[in-house]
Amino acid sequence: MKKSSFYHHKILSLFIFTVILFAAKAQKTKAATIVDPIDGKVNALLKKMTLAEKIGQMNQYNGFWDVTGPVPKDGNAKQKYDHLMKGLVGGVLNVKGTENVRKLQEMVVTKSRLGIPLLFGFDVIHGHKTISPIPLGEAASWDLVAIEKSARIAAIEASAVGINWTFAPMVDITRDARWGRVMEGAGEDPYLGAKIGVARIKGFQGNDLKSPSAVIATAKHFAGYGFAEAGRDYNTVDIGTSTLYNIILPPFKAAVDNDVKTVMNSFNVLNGIPATANKFLQRDILKGKWDFKGFVVSDWGSGGEMIDHGFAKDLKQVAELAANAGSDMDMESYAYITHLKALVEAGKVDIKLIDDAVKRILKVKFQLGLFDDPYKYCDAKREKELIYHPDHLAAALDMAKKSMVLLKNENQLLPLAKNQQNIAIIGALANEKNSPLGSWRIGSDDNIAVSFLEGFKKYTTQFQYAKGADLVIGETSFINEVKINETDTSGFAEARQVASKASVVIMVLGEHGFQTGEGRSRAKLDLPGVQQQLLEEIYKVNKNIVLVLMNGRPLAITWADAHIPAILETWQSGTETGNAIAQVLFGDYNPSGKLPMTFPRSVGQCPIYYNHYNTGRPGPKENVFWSHYADESEKPLYPFGYGLSYTKFQYSNLKIDAANPKSIHVSATITNTGKYGGEEVAQLYIHQRVAGIVRPVKELKGFQKIYIAPNESKEVKFLLTDAELGYYNNNGEFAVEPGDFDVMIGTNSQEGLAGSFLKR
Repeated sequence: MKKSSFYHHKILSLFIFTVILFAAKAQKTKAATIVDPIDGKVNALLKKMTLAEKIGQMNQYNGFWDVTGPVPKDGNAKQKYDHLMKGLVGGVLNVKGTENVRKLQEMVVTKSRLGIPLLFGFDVIHGHKTISPIPLGEAASWDLVAIEKSARIAAIEASAVGINWTFAPMVDITRDARWGRVMEGAGEDPYLGAKIGVARIKGFQGNDLKSPSAVIATAKHFAGYGFAEAGRDYNTVDIGTSTLYNIILPPFKAAVDNDVKTVMNSFNVLNGIPATANKFLQRDILKGKWDFKGFVVSDWGSGGEMIDHGFAKDLKQVAELAANAGSDMDMESYAYITHLKALVEAGKVDIKLIDDAVKRILKVKFQLGLFDDPYKYCDAKREKELIYHPDHLAAALDMAKKSMVLLKNENQLLPLAKNQQNIAIIGALANEKNSPLGSWRIGSDDNIAVSFLEGFKKYTTQFQYAKGADLVIGETSFINEVKINETDTSGFAEARQVASKASVVIMVLGEHGFQTGEGRSRAKLDLPGVQQQLLEEIYKVNKNIVLVLMNGRPLAITWADAHIPAILETWQSGTETGNAIAQVLFGDYNPSGKLPMTFPRSVGQCPIYYNHYNTGRPGPKENVFWSHYADESEKPLYPFGYGLSYTKFQYSNLKIDAANPKSIHVSATITNTGKYGGEEVAQLYIHQRVAGIVRPVKELKGFQKIYIAPNESKEVKFLLTDAELGYYNNNGEFAVEPGDFDVMIGTNSQEGLAGSFLKR
């Protein structure tokens, strides 16, 4: 090549490279400067707003008067009414029904200066009118498709009565069954909890927020609420950074990554700072590192509770601390609406923070389409047609069946023969139509559950029922303590007589639905009241017992496990409870649920969880100097991921391909060796032997729920990438390290095929 040609070619190549580089940069700049058209609308509206109107968007009130009645004349109700008329309220909660919502929305849109529509929030936790199993029960299904569908149906019914915002899902991870709100979450594991949280968010929000059936979801409670000391609700939270980053935060991060529109902060302190005023959580992590685009709402009165915490001297300081920390909307503390304007004018709160909060709130309202049609959730025809729709009831039945966990089945006592004769049914809960609805069903109607007896009668009338003993005394309600029968055993004699003549006894025992939920912590995890005594009395006259549990948390049923041949965990299963249990007991549905939370042997083991550290003295040893109890096993009664089937599943042929360190393949074969077809939840666990931070003995990193026919074999395949193999260090940085890993594929967290690999 001639020298001139060489230089010409070189210059031409350099020119082409420069053009390509410039085009790439221009494209990147263009992409970075693309503005969401909604942002333009938000900014335009913000410019029209007074400071008072901006702060009004940050204010949320509870429903306070019958909108079909006279206008309030005095007191707190009049103040709220006046604020609505002046556009000083951004959202309300606990207002439902299309007539009520339309009248309130119409008042604000037509009477306030700017006509900014309201958000209507409600605790739609596990169904609205049609009630599904409690969330802990749904989590036991390990069925993400069914869980998403359950949330979708809840959104359809809630939106049909005017609600456009649900305070769910609760994605708090918890390890302590004493805590009442275990019923509201997905249990103890962050991987499973994140997957379930995302499924519920997708179900609530749907594919299009402009749809009249979409409701915005809320990931709550940010953060650490599930780690209340001693399981006592609202109690102090004191945890290490590794637990925060690797256990508590991952489900919230997954929620943000999947476009959850709101996050609710929490009642508890973290590092001595109430979550509502925690800048580290709300600004540094949530809005900073994670780039969350939605808005943060306080929990009910959590702002004002900072005074009781000893963090603020009065509501004025509450407003200053919470606003500066990133809490965008104040639910029922009255701090922002009363004091924030003066704080901004005094320079204690930067107007830029107010504008940021208001922009976030307005954007969600635009995304919902409320500015296009403020009354899109006020269709009386939808309300009439969709509530208790047959399709919703069918889905609730399906969800209930999938949530049930077979804990024990000696000698294949279950399923019952459909021609079974002479059955005894005992227990007050067998005839309950209210308790099976659970705790968070405030939008539904009382006594709508299909009782156990009603469902059972659809299969056979060849049974006798005896209550045995009352579980509760007097009326039960969402806000009051449940009074438990601790002494009256007058019905025992009848129950013994009925049981003594039966071929099989079904005992329906557990907790009342209002014994779990918010403010419903327990120091004991046994069967409440005289139920344990009743169980033992019946066992004396007939040992052929099926124990059907209805409860909202793991219970310590060590005696029952040692003596009762068959135990079925049914949780509080919602509207279709009786039908679902009957279909499982008689074999029309083969139970496939797996525990999302460890069952302790005794309350003294709590908190107990599978993904614990090994400690420096794991044992067992011949001497006493290892980590154990002197009077109790360190092992659980039923481990995380545990659940039996009417058939048997055999695992074999574990394969590990770690040739590519970025893509490690693990597989196993599962064979149904029994006579029933059934679903199995294959679970993948890993353990990193040596790491920069001590890793748990096992961590769930994959699962598949598959149907296998009798004598059929299926292969399950899992992929482990850096996302599964890494962890967060104590600076919150995601780390992936080479080294030796143990891996297990099995039927629960304690049983399976084990292998290992070296990640390079």
